[in-house]
Amino acid sequence: MKAYLEHLNIHVTQLDAIAEFISTAIPAFKVRFDSGTSCDERWLHIGDEQHYFALYQATEAANARKNYGNTPGLNHVGIVVEEEVANLRKRLLKAGYTETTIENFHPARKRIYFADPDGNDWEFIQYLHADPVLRNSYDDAKTN
Repeated sequence: MKAYLEHLNIHVTQLDAIAEFISTAIPAFKVRFDSGTSCDERWLHIGDEQHYFALYQATEAANARKNYGNTPGLNHVGIVVEEEVANLRKRLLKAGYTETTIENFHPARKRIYFADPDGNDWEFIQYLHADPVLRNSYDDAKTN
């Protein structure tokens, strides 16, 4: 049986703003359930029939943590998209989101990065080839 990631569960300080970020980036992702005020801690699921993000409203302040800062924690979420990342970039910039893309060149994929309103980094990948050998090549990786 093949395994796959069903969901990612994240506490956020701005639940509605993060849900809006996700739906702006991936218009096919819809709110599947929103607990509203029926719980002490509001939560919602946003995604499609197979994959989703479980977002929980944080009740405490976020710890200061820098992505890629050599401390434990999530550095970024990577999502494969079928659309041109150039179109996705335009949509996110138009909505006022901050691009965090570092220069990257690869013959088999295009990648862009954006921060959500909580400062979490999201990578969006457009694969240019179906060949997994090309898609999974790390020729552009720094190995110092």
